[in-house]
Amino acid sequence: MPGAIVIGAGPGIGVSVARRFAREGLPIGVVARSRSTVDAALSALAGTNVDTHGELADAADESALRGALDQIVQRLGLPDVLVYNAAVIQWDAVGELTAAQHLHAWAVNVVGAITAASHLLPRMAELGRGTFIITGGMPIPVPQVTSLSLGKAGVRALAELLAAEFGPAGVHVATFTVAGAVAPGNAFDPNGIADEYWRLHEQAPDAWEREALYEGRR
Repeated sequence: MPGAIVIGAGPGIGVSVARRFAREGLPIGVVARSRSTVDAALSALAGTNVDTHGELADAADESALRGALDQIVQRLGLPDVLVYNAAVIQWDAVGELTAAQHLHAWAVNVVGAITAASHLLPRMAELGRGTFIITGGMPIPVPQVTSLSLGKAGVRALAELLAAEFGPAGVHVATFTVAGAVAPGNAFDPNGIADEYWRLHEQAPDAWEREALYEGRR
């Protein structure tokens, strides 16, 4: 059975999305920057009765990310769903970061998604199916969160580019824009958000959304 890969499988959206797709019987691959995060994600998936595999990679490290994806594909097969959830989330005002700090944030927030897409979407397109969801946010740019605002604007543009290239071949590309702070038990509970990722994946081609805006459950 085709599976799902979640890049950025930390606590919150990443783990919740992985568990939601596991509930549907999909094998799950997870990628995170630290061993403790990978182990915690795999522990959260214990008992789901699906095959799982975790790999260590920094999303900003192109070689490491491509290698991690190759290892998961070798173990679980080419995924039907690829989720890019990695991000640098920090407070930084306009002009506060150095150029190097901005480049690092951009490398994680946007370039890692390009790496993942370029590595797997062409193979998904060859099969004529698949879903690529990028976790978005910051529907309105906020000066106090400059690098993240720029990054989320970047992945919206990236999703449009990828959709134009791979959509005609049957790959659904979308951003899922979260318009609030994610926390268990609030309007932006990660488990509720994960349900929406599954909804996007299940959409028929004539109903594909390019950007889903999540304003919280009331």
